[in-house]
Amino acid sequence: MQPKALVTGAPGWLGTRLTEALLSGFSMGPVVQEKEPVRVAAAPGSATAELRALGAQVIEADLRHPLPAELCAGIDTVFHCAGVVHPGRIEDLYTLNVEGTRRLLDAAIAAKVRRFVFVSSNSPAGLNIDGSRLMTEEDPPRPYLGYGLSKLQAEWLVLDAHRAGRIEAVVLRPCWFYGPNQPERQTRFFRMIQGGHPIVFGKGDNLRSMSYVDNTVQGMLLARSVERAAGEIYWITDRRPYSFIEILQTVGKLLDVRVRPRYLPKISCDVARFCDSIIQMTGMYSQDMHVAGELAASIAVSIDKAKEQLGYAPEIELEEGMRRSIEWCRAQGYAI
Repeated sequence: MQPKALVTGAPGWLGTRLTEALLSGFSMGPVVQEKEPVRVAAAPGSATAELRALGAQVIEADLRHPLPAELCAGIDTVFHCAGVVHPGRIEDLYTLNVEGTRRLLDAAIAAKVRRFVFVSSNSPAGLNIDGSRLMTEEDPPRPYLGYGLSKLQAEWLVLDAHRAGRIEAVVLRPCWFYGPNQPERQTRFFRMIQGGHPIVFGKGDNLRSMSYVDNTVQGMLLARSVERAAGEIYWITDRRPYSFIEILQTVGKLLDVRVRPRYLPKISCDVARFCDSIIQMTGMYSQDMHVAGELAASIAVSIDKAKEQLGYAPEIELEEGMRRSIEWCRAQGYAI
């Protein structure tokens, strides 16, 4: 059977889980996804043996270069999950996140794809100005440094194509991903908590919206099927934000560790953010500095629009999602 769905970003975290959900079937909230064939656009040289074993049709495609003509042929929906979060150099953000999206979007339009679902980020919206007020889709963008600006520019490309009548497009904004198949940076976070003395900037009462991977998959499948979603932006996260301390304590409980944080003044986070901005102005990038710069900030959003318009109903919350994450890590042989 000819695949009708194209997924980018596999064998990455979200792209792989979405591919599994499409191939094997998936049920959550209002979504009942029957098994269907999937085409995956995989970066040349990436590890695709597992995807092929699952039954995915894999086409090597480098979004930084001209794409194979057959990539979007016969496709109804493109799920664009690929992107770079922590680059080697700042220019890499724009090469892949912006120009790569432009290249894929043009290929989808040329192939008469019906709908383009773009997975963006919280970074185009920036940080909460008021920690007591959840951000909404109607708030003006305040992109957070280079990554935020690159994802915002990609959003503009996608929505401009929709407004021009070239393709139906939906933008989804998940927040901090978590769940099985996590990358090394998330495992490092667990190990930091396992040590018993994680660093907390400020009081740890800042709020963070998080997106368990299967909740995000539900949102993506709804974005594909709900007619009124075309041309819209949606926050796709867990039901509620969590305080940073709650996140640490929840993971500590699951790891059977008593968490006694090392508190540093909030200004330390502000200094890290300033240093991060200076480093990025030189074209370079420091992952540790970037992460430290936003740890005391609130990034908390409302999913009311997604619930009302898409029927989005996330079922997994922090403790269960982190339990599954930890179980996956242990199954991979990680010492946590």
